[in-house]
Amino acid sequence: MRLHPVDIQTAVQKLLPALGTENALLTAGTAERCNTMTIGWCQAGRLWSLPACTVYVRPERHTYGFMEKQEYFTVSVLPAEMKNAMALCGTKSGRDMDKIKACGLTVRTGAGGAPFFEEAELVLVCRTLYAQDLEPRCVLPAGEERILPSYGAKGGWHRAYTGEIVEAYAAIYSPLI
Repeated sequence: MRLHPVDIQTAVQKLLPALGTENALLTAGTAERCNTMTIGWCQAGRLWSLPACTVYVRPERHTYGFMEKQEYFTVSVLPAEMKNAMALCGTKSGRDMDKIKACGLTVRTGAGGAPFFEEAELVLVCRTLYAQDLEPRCVLPAGEERILPSYGAKGGWHRAYTGEIVEAYAAIYSPLI
């Protein structure tokens, strides 16, 4: 087994720098039927005195349905050499192909049966506590010029899913930990 449990706080501190370079895969569903997508938007820290992670998904995305039906989701950071897998998972839909098979990823499960990938360097397993839609009417004046002209042009506004981080895993020799 390449991944082993690690301290949640340590994993959270390593996630954000990785998002600026490797990005991550958001995965929801079950080991038998799940979908994954590349994400660049993710926040991790503390909320309601709990270790928490927030991810964002547009309603048009195939993963959205899995997020709505499942109590758990995972965020997996793949190593830099898997950039082709990250690109495929960010440009192709799970409605049209089995992205996990095409990328040669190995599904493992964590708490609540949440699927993640053995090939990851870092994994957060989260139990969804809260979901809320982002809305254009909530953009404040400071953000109007930078956000409203282009945001939403590719589809609907994202739904934010905040989950309690209940488990964290890292590769034995990961440079992230």
